[in-house]
Amino acid sequence: MTRKAVSGIVVIGIIAMCFVLTAGCTGSDGSASPSEEKSISIGYVLWDSEIASTNVLKQAFEQAGYTVEITAVDAAPLYQGLAAGDFDCTVSSWLPATHKTYMETYGDSIVMVGKNLEGAKIGLVVPAYVTIDSIDQLNGTVEQFDGKIIGIEPGAGIMSATETAIADYGLDYELTYSSSAGMASALRKAINEDRWIVVTGWTPHWMFARWDLKYLDDPRGVYGGEEYIATLARTGLEQDKPGAYAILERFNWTTSDMESVMLDIENGTSVDDAAKNWVDAHQGQVDGWIGKA
Repeated sequence: MTRKAVSGIVVIGIIAMCFVLTAGCTGSDGSASPSEEKSISIGYVLWDSEIASTNVLKQAFEQAGYTVEITAVDAAPLYQGLAAGDFDCTVSSWLPATHKTYMETYGDSIVMVGKNLEGAKIGLVVPAYVTIDSIDQLNGTVEQFDGKIIGIEPGAGIMSATETAIADYGLDYELTYSSSAGMASALRKAINEDRWIVVTGWTPHWMFARWDLKYLDDPRGVYGGEEYIATLARTGLEQDKPGAYAILERFNWTTSDMESVMLDIENGTSVDDAAKNWVDAHQGQVDGWIGKA
């Protein structure tokens, strides 16, 4: 055999090997390759809704063989972290209004994977027995509400929107900062005492399953219309971890799904057990997310 022929065989062999290695990177269904690092880091905000979704997704990833790290942060550090590549993903992005500012700032450095829940909403919430129905009626009932709107963490999108609402409606109210749990605790206490209270609220949330509540109408549209919760990823995740990215693309559920997990937690079940209860009851849906269905 001539040296030229041998060289030709070697080149063909190298090309064939490269093809095999390249073809092995991902399956045709976006599944993980043997070389994919089976780990995923998820950032989330400490809203009851996002605690529920993140922990359910964590268990789904674990079923698919991934090591999962979840990190709770405020909204601004969440978007900063995604843009910097400190987190692989989040399923906690409320759009188009609540987290609009963060997307305007960091959106060019973040990948929009898709919607994971539709029919979300934010606004000012009161018990159903309160006899006003609109934000523009609040100034006529300042004393009944003790002049306060009970809020959550500073930096949350709903808090920024409420500061805008106070200005746009000329409300003579103080916005108090607390936490998601603190807001719910204040709401519970007021309802137990049959007092008036107005809080920053959102759907999905277990409080709507627990109590008879209503949103105050927002004729100026400060809080926007119907929202959706989006899944975001860091730049490069689809190329680095195609199997994980495919799971994120398939992850979606409903308001009632999320609220059932939140209510389970509120009733005293641990976060891990509440997520497991839902996963066990919806294994077929989870199989679809992780590509087993």
